[in-house]
Amino acid sequence: MPFTFSDADIKRIETALSTECKMDESLARFELSDESSGRRITLEIHRTVRTTGLSEGEFTSLVSVSAASSFLQLQGCTGFLCSEDLGEVIFFAKSGETSNGLVVEREAGCSLYANVDTNLLSTDFTQLPPELIMSSVALSVTEDLFGDQG
Repeated sequence: MPFTFSDADIKRIETALSTECKMDESLARFELSDESSGRRITLEIHRTVRTTGLSEGEFTSLVSVSAASSFLQLQGCTGFLCSEDLGEVIFFAKSGETSNGLVVEREAGCSLYANVDTNLLSTDFTQLPPELIMSSVALSVTEDLFGDQG
């Protein structure tokens, strides 16, 4: 069964982002803003989206972030991590030898890391080219969550 967000997961995300979400049956919507920077984003978590032709089943989790000039989407979310101290949530999707991550910040910031080679997640970051360090560090926290699942 693919990963799905529980009610408890949604509450943990609310706590980490310091905001309440608007819920319906399968959609959780978070509106984030930061007055000092003027940023505003909307995070939507579709807990179950019906799909066809996926090897993992008929349903998948979908995470989307929209802002004034961008739209980001992480399909097939396989998990997430919350940090109240950092005020952020990392949503990730692992498939085979690649990981993808969508980082959402309490202050209405967002970063996307796509098609990151999972071997880089356990590499000595000081040995990486500067262009690869941020994605490897950001997603390294997800490395051991699901063992060999991918």
